[in-house]
Formats: sequence, structure tokens, C-alpha cells
Amino acid sequence: MSLNIRDADKSACSIVLMSVPTSLLTDRLPSQFYYLYHFHTALSWLEERYGDLLSPAEKEFIAEFLRLPRSSQALLVRLIMRRGQQFRAKKIRYPEVGSIEAAFGALIELNWVDPNPLLSIDDLAKLITRAEIAELFTDLPASLTKSEARALLRKTHPESRSFEEWRGNVNERVYFVAVTPLCTQLRILFFGNFRQEWSEFVLADLGIFRYEAVAFSKDSRAFCTRRDIEDFYTLYDCRRRLHEEEPLQEVLAQVPKSSLQHEWLESRRAKLLFQIARQHERSGDREQALTLYLDCRHPGARLCAIRSLELDGRHREALELATQAQQRPESSAEAQKLERIVQRLERKVGVPAASHRIAARPERIDLIVPPPSSGESVEQIALEHLAENGAPVYYVENGLINSLFGLLCWEVIFAPLSGAFFHPFQLGPMDLFSPTFRVRRAHAFEACFDALDANTYAARIRQTFSAKHGTQSSFVAWSLLSDELLHHALICIPAADLRVYFERLLDNLSDNRSGLPDLVQFWPSERRYRMVEVKGPGDRLQDNQLRWIEFCSRHHISVAVCHVRWAESR
Repeated sequence: MSLNIRDADKSACSIVLMSVPTSLLTDRLPSQFYYLYHFHTALSWLEERYGDLLSPAEKEFIAEFLRLPRSSQALLVRLIMRRGQQFRAKKIRYPEVGSIEAAFGALIELNWVDPNPLLSIDDLAKLITRAEIAELFTDLPASLTKSEARALLRKTHPESRSFEEWRGNVNERVYFVAVTPLCTQLRILFFGNFRQEWSEFVLADLGIFRYEAVAFSKDSRAFCTRRDIEDFYTLYDCRRRLHEEEPLQEVLAQVPKSSLQHEWLESRRAKLLFQIARQHERSGDREQALTLYLDCRHPGARLCAIRSLELDGRHREALELATQAQQRPESSAEAQKLERIVQRLERKVGVPAASHRIAARPERIDLIVPPPSSGESVEQIALEHLAENGAPVYYVENGLINSLFGLLCWEVIFAPLSGAFFHPFQLGPMDLFSPTFRVRRAHAFEACFDALDANTYAARIRQTFSAKHGTQSSFVAWSLLSDELLHHALICIPAADLRVYFERLLDNLSDNRSGLPDLVQFWPSERRYRMVEVKGPGDRLQDNQLRWIEFCSRHHISVAVCHVRWAESR
């Protein structure tokens, strides 16, 4: 197949075509239709991957779309990439489409576009300017803003009319794209999330980066039944309504009542309930928020329930729930917060304070230096002062340990498990932050860790570094990881340290991928290293940084906190 596309997209598309089925792609597209090529790619992917699960309406749309003239296809894709469903004719200009009116013809014939829709005042206000509102409704006070004018007109003009009826003798059309909701469903089914838009798909995901080619199969697809897809659509609609500030009880009534069998969808349902609970709390309905928090398994919901009880003055109930949570904390982050909460609640209820552990005291380095004159960061200043001949220092922050983990466990991370990958342009699996991420891959991770015990890990990491260099990853920071840094890390960081680092990452990827010390210093001749967190004047250690420092101290890993202070001028 030959595709004539923009020069800027040529390398990206060669990557895409290695991973994407091409049975439905157009044979040849001129360069100005690059966005249409990408839309064809998405439809092809959905047809190949979910052909047996698509609804009759979705199948019919794909078939009819591919039969449309190119100009009509291009116009529809342009419009579904824009916000809203109604568009004024004079604001639709796409030179490559040619005659806009002619391109609309086939879309109107399929009833995908309404050329004369009925518009409410709210619809009309989205299409015209404040000055045009003043021309149409001359009795409106000139001092009103557009939103104030719309609120007033909503009361006096509750009816819906066509654009021509609202505007009188102005000869202009408004087009309503009726298939936008269906295209939205296809978009979220392709991306597997509620965030990415078609425009991101065109401008970012396909035009710039190189992605790992995951070996997709029917068994590894994200959804296995039509019920899964319908639940996914329902959760999306609930999230949309919540974002648009519809009544919370109405949104809550639409959320599936019982836990979903599909693990990833259940995590989405839990997150949605957590977000609804937070909205109730912000609106002052703490009782409803507490009910939802207590029934929600989303990370952080239990802490919110404890704090809600505390804010209501129900200190004993809060203390009881907090002490129960301490028996089985969901993460080290929760354990850290619970310890502070329990101490505070014990004081409030007047019970004898239990003994609490003493935080680790890392090595302290004090640097008193002249204030920077060239905008250098405190990390760079500390790096320059700590570096010695034969003991280089690198600014790595979270990048080094995460990258080493990503390189060692590359094949495990990109394993084509069910529900892990929705489309060929992912940085990592969709269930990356799921509590069962490690459980589902337990044997494969153990095989990686066996390489640490067998001392074959360094060769494995170097091989992946060479073979996958530049391929997008949720863990590997390619711009940070040089040959020199990798060489020193593999010489100086013992396999035993790497193992405990990686174990902690997998314990809670959401929390533990960040908070690592800013700098690392190597002594290659002695095969040892030191992690260094840098703090400037007035800066303090954050919770996730404290947890990493304590972890390093507990495992006898050399760690220091470097406090940078400015020398007083004479």
C-alpha cells in the first residue's frame, strides 16, 4: 500500500503501519488529508479488534463512512474534532474539502447532519456574539454580559426555533452533526480513556513518537463482551455529566450499582464514585459524601472518610476507623498519613498516646554558597559542589531507578494481557496503577528478578537499552539515560539494591514512582554510590521524599539531604 502523506508525518506513519491492520485504509491520500488517514487508522483498528462486539449502529457507521466521497469524509472528521455539534456555515472553511455545501450533501442524505436544526436560546448563544444578541433582542439592557443576557432570554424565550427563524432575514445556515455522540463512543473505545481527543491522536500520538509494537490478539483485547463496552460508555456518560455539573443524585443514579466483573472497569467505577463523593463534600453534604467514601474502594477514599468524620467532630469514630486502617494500610503513603491522623485524634479524645516510631535521620550535607547569578537551580549548584575527580554526580531525580526498572522488565510491562492495551500508541499498559498489576504478571516479574540474583541483569538492561532506544515508555527517561550514566549505575548499584528498589516500585506504582532523591553520586573505582536529595532555602522534604529516604535508610542504602543556603554578602 502506498500513502502519500506530509513529509513531517512520513516517519511516524511508517511506525504506525507496522502495528495497525490496513485492510480498511484508503489506498492513497494527498498530504492535506493527513487527519483523515489517522481517522481511517482508528476505524480499521476498531473493526479488526472489536468487529464481533460492535453494535449494529457502529458497524453501519464504519461501512457507510468508507463509502462516502472523500470530501464528505474529510468534512465530517474536521467537524467531530471540533467542540459541540452545531456549526455556522460561515465558520466552516476547509480548502482541501472543496465545496462545503456539496460535501454536506452526502452527510445530510444519511441523516448524519441536520441542515436546519431547532435551537434553544442556549444553543443560539453558543453560535452568535454578544453584539448579534443585541441586534436580535433590542430590548435587552446593554449592560448585561452575554451569560446574563442568556439567562434572561432563557426565561422569556423557552421555545426552540431554527437559526433562520431566530435571525429573521439573514441568509445563513447552521448544521447539526447528529453522529457526534456515536463518533465519541468510537473515540473512547479506541483510546480506552475519557481524556484524549481526536485532535491529540492526529497532532501528537501519531506525528512524533515511536511506540512499542505489542502483539495483539483476540484474547488480549481490552473488552471481551458487548456488556463491557456498554458499561464503559455508561461510565463515560456519568463522568461527562459530572463534569458538566448536572445534579449529583441524578449522576449517581446512573452509575452501575454493583461491582463490575471487568477489573479495569470496576476501577473506573470506583474512581467515579470517589469523584462524586468529593463533589458532595465540597457542596456541604458531608453525610452523603461519607456514605460514598465508606463504600468506595478507590485509593484515598478511606482517608477521606476518616477526615470527614473528624471534621464532623466524630473523633472516636474517626480514631476507630483509622486504627483499623493501620492494621492493613493500602500503601506506605496511607500508612504515613494515618500515623499523623491517629496521633492527632488520640490527643482530641484524650487517650494515652501510643509510642510512635522515630523517623530516620539521613546524612546531612550543608552547602553555603553565593546566590546564583545565572539562574542555576539549587540541584545544579549542589551537583557542581559535590562532584569530584573519580566521583561524578548526575541529576536523575525519579528517572534513573524507574528507567532501570523499565529496561529490565520491558517485556513484562508490554505483555499483551487482556485489558492492558487499547491501541498501538500507549506508553504502557492501561492497568499500570491497578492493585492487581503485579499479581497478573507475578511469574514474569519473578523471572526478571531472577536475573538480578543470577547476575545477568546488566547484560539484559544494556540489550534493551540498545534495542528499544527512543521507544515510548511509562518508565524509561531516554533524554536522561546516557551510555555513561547507565554504565556507572550498573557498576555501582548492587543487584540487591535494585531488587528492593523495584519491589518498592511494584508495591505502589502510583505513589512510589516519584519522590526519589534528586542526585546520584558514583565512586566507580569502589563500586559504591550515594543518593542525594537537595533542598534550597526555605524548602522542606515532601511526604513522598521522606518515605524514600526512610526506605533507603532502612535498607542501608547511602542517602543524604543536601541543604543549600546562600552566603550573606559583605
